[in-house]
Amino acid sequence: MAGRIRVLRVIARLNMGGPAHHVGFLSGLLDPGRYETLLLHGEIGAGEASLNSTSDRLGVRREIVPGLRPEPRPLDDLRALVALVGAVRRFRPDIVHTHTAKAGMLARLAALAVRPRPIVIHTYHGHVLEGYFGPLLNAFYRTLERGLALVSDVLIGVSSATVDDLVRLRIAPRGKFRVIPIGLDLDPFLRLTRADGAEFRREADADAHVLLTFVGRLVPIKRVDVLLRAVAHASDSSVRLAIVGDGELRGDLEELARQLGIREQVWFAGYRAEMLPVAAASDIAVLSSDNEGTPVSLIEAGAAATPAISTQVGGVSDVVTPETGAVVRAGDSDALGDAIASLAANPSRREEMGARARAHVRERYSVHRLVRDIDELYSELLSERGR
Repeated sequence: MAGRIRVLRVIARLNMGGPAHHVGFLSGLLDPGRYETLLLHGEIGAGEASLNSTSDRLGVRREIVPGLRPEPRPLDDLRALVALVGAVRRFRPDIVHTHTAKAGMLARLAALAVRPRPIVIHTYHGHVLEGYFGPLLNAFYRTLERGLALVSDVLIGVSSATVDDLVRLRIAPRGKFRVIPIGLDLDPFLRLTRADGAEFRREADADAHVLLTFVGRLVPIKRVDVLLRAVAHASDSSVRLAIVGDGELRGDLEELARQLGIREQVWFAGYRAEMLPVAAASDIAVLSSDNEGTPVSLIEAGAAATPAISTQVGGVSDVVTPETGAVVRAGDSDALGDAIASLAANPSRREEMGARARAHVRERYSVHRLVRDIDELYSELLSERGR
């Protein structure tokens, strides 16, 4: 297999989420006769679920980078940078393709350590340049991203909204960006029927209820507090909410549900390794985040013919259209509650929206389309380099 194109792919961690799914599929499904791929990543954080097994099932060659973590930790960051420089020098990649902010910063710097310089691509699965930090840190990270854009051949946004944000923030001119939506293995979700979710519905005590499902980490940016207030505002005892995930805020959220008088309507299900029963059981998928890239949970729900109600952030509007669900302003628990109450009361509308959601995500978010799009981009850039 001499002469294969060497791709070094780097991400901060393989936790349960869209970016990790994305890099696992790309690393495992690009034509092995044409590409030799090495995936580098850091350790997952405490309380996070891992996607390592998914990558291993796809036959991904991967290595852990000591010190590589999403949080700013100067000594760990330096250790990770040294390790990445060593990996670049050993592997001699033709392409360095980075994902997520910390990995994108360190691995793009490491790519400068070899000559000839490899093609450098960074994918934004969302961004942390607004809403996460104070004004000084925001300005610092934006300046850093602008500098890194100068050493990148192409920048990818997983949604049009993500690219619009980054252009507005003057990270790079629009001509440097491509929009390539994420791709997922949706075939198992496309085959689901309601019967496949029967056991999860029994666990949720939702046989006679309209089951809302939230899937995600219980961290501040997900604003599950807004979702709980929305359920309370809906004032509909037929609605039951399953919160699938875990995190630092679980105890606070359980207490808030008690204070709101809806504790009996809310089931904290914890992390689930298997999402198929969750998607099959759901009547409505819900999301209440203040920031998102492209939400995997809503794509998988759509593939299972489930409508969605979400806050209008990041790439959500590419996933949830007026024909497949509803979006409301971020932070508006009353509007979210009104949308929940309206759709919960209309089963025929849910069924119609669910059918349209399945058709929409099948066309837009398949893993086969993702692999094809990335292969075409790599071929274009390599051709420009004379390979």
